[in-house]
Amino acid sequence: MKEFSCFDIIGPIMIGPSSSHTAGAARLGKIAAIIAGEKDIVKVKFLLHGSFAKTYKGHGTDKALMAGILGMNPWDERLKNSFEIAEERDIKFDFIEANLGIEHPNTVKFIIIRRDGSEVTVKGSSIGGGSIKISEIDDQKVEFNGDYPTLIIKHKDVPGMISKVSTVISQAGINIAFLKVYRKSRGLTAAMIFETDEIIPDGLLPLIKNLGNIESIRCINPLTEGK
Repeated sequence: MKEFSCFDIIGPIMIGPSSSHTAGAARLGKIAAIIAGEKDIVKVKFLLHGSFAKTYKGHGTDKALMAGILGMNPWDERLKNSFEIAEERDIKFDFIEANLGIEHPNTVKFIIIRRDGSEVTVKGSSIGGGSIKISEIDDQKVEFNGDYPTLIIKHKDVPGMISKVSTVISQAGINIAFLKVYRKSRGLTAAMIFETDEIIPDGLLPLIKNLGNIESIRCINPLTEGK
């Protein structure tokens, strides 16, 4: 028997006309901003695919995506003024219709430029009812939906990394709900996605970093009302 969440029945709390094109878009933008480092973003290119590309102005997808980049939640009243707020913060932005290949119709690729000139790319889809899926970070295939506290760890592909990181997480009293591992080529760089049952505290990240062979750690805790 299929299980349904409250989002499937009554939809998400949101500003705007469409759960897929506004609520989902805002969630995508916020998670992309967390991955890139919210405070360091100076420019964003939004590559819009499929339905996103054809209807983004009418459905407010563009404003919702920008609102997410600014750290707003889907229910934030400021969402409709996200362009003006971005300009006040001196964040440049551009929306470009693009063919991203075989992807969900509501897909966007963020090309984010940070203050130091570095670039972060994130690709994700709004899959209905405000739900999302992140499918790529910096050209590395991944898969998570942001519903659980999530650790994204990029590391050298050497023996023992999964065990070492899992031990640190367990010792912090955090239960691992899901674990996915990705790599492009043996012995080079790999990525681990940990989705957990408990909120991930900031103090856990340096403990993992100190294990060695860690290239980057990103932490995403679920969106909560109030910001």
